[in-house]
Amino acid sequence: MTDATAPNSPRLRNTAERVDAGLKRRYAAERRFRLYGLISIILAVSFLGLLLVSIVSKGYTAFQQTFIQLEIDFAKEDIDPQGTADPKVLAGADYGGLIKKTLRSQFPDVKSRRDKRKLYKLVSGHAAYDLQDLVVANPAIIGTSRKIWVPASDDIDVFVKGHVSADVPEDQRRIKDIEIAWVTALQEKGALEKKFNATFFTSGDSRDPEVAGIWGAVSGSFFTLIVTLLLAFPLGVMAAVYLEEFAPKNRWTVMIEFNLFILAAVTSIVFGLLGLVVFLNFFNLPRSAPLVGGMVLALMTLPTIIIASRAALKAVPPSIREAALGIGASKVQTVTDHVLPLAMPGMLTGTIIGMAQALGETAPLLMIGMVAFIVDIPSGPLDPATVLPVQIYLWADSAERAFVERTSAAIMVLLAFLVCMNLIAIILRKRFERQW
Repeated sequence: MTDATAPNSPRLRNTAERVDAGLKRRYAAERRFRLYGLISIILAVSFLGLLLVSIVSKGYTAFQQTFIQLEIDFAKEDIDPQGTADPKVLAGADYGGLIKKTLRSQFPDVKSRRDKRKLYKLVSGHAAYDLQDLVVANPAIIGTSRKIWVPASDDIDVFVKGHVSADVPEDQRRIKDIEIAWVTALQEKGALEKKFNATFFTSGDSRDPEVAGIWGAVSGSFFTLIVTLLLAFPLGVMAAVYLEEFAPKNRWTVMIEFNLFILAAVTSIVFGLLGLVVFLNFFNLPRSAPLVGGMVLALMTLPTIIIASRAALKAVPPSIREAALGIGASKVQTVTDHVLPLAMPGMLTGTIIGMAQALGETAPLLMIGMVAFIVDIPSGPLDPATVLPVQIYLWADSAERAFVERTSAAIMVLLAFLVCMNLIAIILRKRFERQW
């Protein structure tokens, strides 16, 4: 054994030391890499949690609404002096005057005209319509006195929920000290309570935040997504089947595949401009209609569905096709009876993810006019409507403080829909997925 190869020779010791040092550096680098990844995940989860906490903390109060109990005297001479019980006469009565009369009787010390105007603002302006609907639906209450819960105004609602502090100087808040005193008196009498805000889920948009709801936007989103699904899913599946199973592999199909990936990455507002030019200006389709919105979103979602469907078709083992062809099945029978059923779970998953993406889109719908202020609930895809993301956009741009909590609450509802749609996609994949 030479000196160079001896176990204790300086050359071998130096080599071993260099190897050990290199291993230590690699292990240290690996630990740092894992640490960086862990830090990234912690930061991402922290920011997501901070966002969710911020949204929930601002929005959960919208699920409650402040109501004031008033003992309304439905005097016959004020509502139906002729005793005809004509619905037009009943609808034309001065129900706002009944509310004002009740407030004056509950606070007889209020004498000045300015204070009376402040007193009347305790109650929402929409309360008169509630009394109108009540009397028209049940004329038998005319001539009686009833205790009715009516919604409070947005300023009172915000104050009762704690979004405005009484410790703030009076000139820096909309609700004044005298109004706070009236609110306190109503609370002591048990005539002011917070109740579940069913109006938020059952009514359309309104200029008054205390009676504004999301049902109109939810209905518009439903009709828009139905149109999107009916257009994008069958066209996407058929295009994917043709490109993957029947189309020849040449430069034209390569160009189509390349353009599909480009279209999937195009910003959504481009599709909105396309819908504005083609569907509205050229075909003169109705503006702000779910039909047009669904067609625009179908164009936007179609590349995603095609790409996901082709990936699902590629995941089917070639042996399935070979076995079907080997027993005499035609190409079409092989695809429709064997390949397509096995690829359908992946196709449905991609479709639901694409639909979830369409549900959260705002920019393309703004371009076709679905940003309009719509009060009525749409009954079909041709009626004027808005969608939930656009409704959130409109409320976020409103000046009233009460719209802040409703904006956050609508975001919570939208996130719940998105989570449900993604859960459905996961369940479908787990339920129908097959392993080979």
